[in-house]
Amino acid sequence: MILTVNIPDDLAYALGEGYEDLGCAALEALAAEAYSLDLLSLEQVRRLLGLESRWQAQDVLCRHGVWSGQSAVDILKDAETSAGFRAARP
Repeated sequence: MILTVNIPDDLAYALGEGYEDLGCAALEALAAEAYSLDLLSLEQVRRLLGLESRWQAQDVLCRHGVWSGQSAVDILKDAETSAGFRAARP
């Protein structure tokens, strides 16, 4: 499937200044969002982005703030639990 996105020239120029490859950045963002919504697996993200390993796919997800198997709420709960353990230590 080929997906075309129309961006006004002035915005494309502004966006192009911040990204080495705007098309790749857009595809990574789409993959990360789809993964966070449980629409794609890690393996599917890897294939979509043409990466060689699942670790590279995980790295892309991490750069987009998406953590495998954990939501932001899960991470915050873990942090609170950890802080409680540290506070309880003698």
